[in-house]
Amino acid sequence: MIKQQFFFFFLITSCFVQSQNIKTIQLKPLGVKNFSTIVPLGSVLELSFDDLDADQKEYFYKVEQFSFDWKPSNLLSSEYINGFNQNSIQEYENSFNTLQSYTHYTVQIPNSTTTITKSGNYQISVLDENDIVIFTRRFTLYESIATVGVSVLRSRDTKTSNQQQTVQFIVNHNALNINSPSQEINVAVLQNNNWETAITNLKPQFYRKKQLEYKYVKASNFWGGNEFLNFDTKAIRTPTLNIARVIQKNIYHHYLYPQEARAKKPYTYNPDINGQFVIRTLEGNNPDTEADYVSLHFALETAKISDKKVYVYGAFNNYAISETNQMTYDEIAGMYTATIILKQGFYNYSFVTKNRDAVLDVHEISGTHYQTENEYQVLVYYKPFGTYYDSVIGIGTGFFNQR
Repeated sequence: MIKQQFFFFFLITSCFVQSQNIKTIQLKPLGVKNFSTIVPLGSVLELSFDDLDADQKEYFYKVEQFSFDWKPSNLLSSEYINGFNQNSIQEYENSFNTLQSYTHYTVQIPNSTTTITKSGNYQISVLDENDIVIFTRRFTLYESIATVGVSVLRSRDTKTSNQQQTVQFIVNHNALNINSPSQEINVAVLQNNNWETAITNLKPQFYRKKQLEYKYVKASNFWGGNEFLNFDTKAIRTPTLNIARVIQKNIYHHYLYPQEARAKKPYTYNPDINGQFVIRTLEGNNPDTEADYVSLHFALETAKISDKKVYVYGAFNNYAISETNQMTYDEIAGMYTATIILKQGFYNYSFVTKNRDAVLDVHEISGTHYQTENEYQVLVYYKPFGTYYDSVIGIGTGFFNQR
């Protein structure tokens, strides 16, 4: 079986321990029905999260710029922000008519005190009153200076043609005179908005007048993966698709139907939202404060995988690996189980393994197929000689869809 294995590259999000009471962290464009945090410079992004302590703590946000490879920027904050890069989060509201009480916090960027003036990679951190980082999220602001054409194809590598997809793209920079593209231009290619599997080490293969071509056979290949599993808890009192039974205790408990390992099974089309989640409820009008929390019971029927740990994986926890989403093997039942508290909504998820060297294998359980529907984003960074930061001069989007 072909496996995808990768070490976590430098991750800002791994430098802290998130409080177990902080849930449902979302960073998304305001008023736009998509999940991408790659947006035009000047767009409004909204960060929201819940605190299950429900005691109206004082939280702060901090915005910082980073290079194309997520290293701290050489610019001072005053060079890329008008106003302050750190301020208090002033919008919060208590939950209403829920078994699990919580306080819902929101902040929008830009706002009256913080306006970002330059494109590039950014991180927003949330800090407590002791200036300790609670969690971070990444986002990218771009300018439409260059146009990027993206095509996604079945891998032409005969060894992986049944498991991989190839991303090829062309960068047209008619408005820019780029003196040394191999040194001044960097790119990042993302699958389904996931930075953890991003490819960033590509250089142009062909140079034409005002055009750069990237048509690699192997270097820009991604494992196709498999369609995500899903469940929907919008109806909190009754079972819905993929939920076997519901029990009310201090909060509602939803027991999902056990899943089987899919690695050795043929590809089956199953619509998904590429690992993301949407908060919604049938019990109220405002899901931000009226959606309740549910204890989700996951089950994976498979033989015990020796020397490896198994996790529930998805955007619901920013594709992080921690004790919160680790599964435990039940020798008697012959399955892995996990219990995770999640806010009502529609969720995508999958199962991954981690070995003793902390290497993740995202396909050992789920499998990987070239037919899987995926979305790809190509970001183009420009850093001319004599400048001190990586601007984003264009993005392109491509889809793999065999249907």
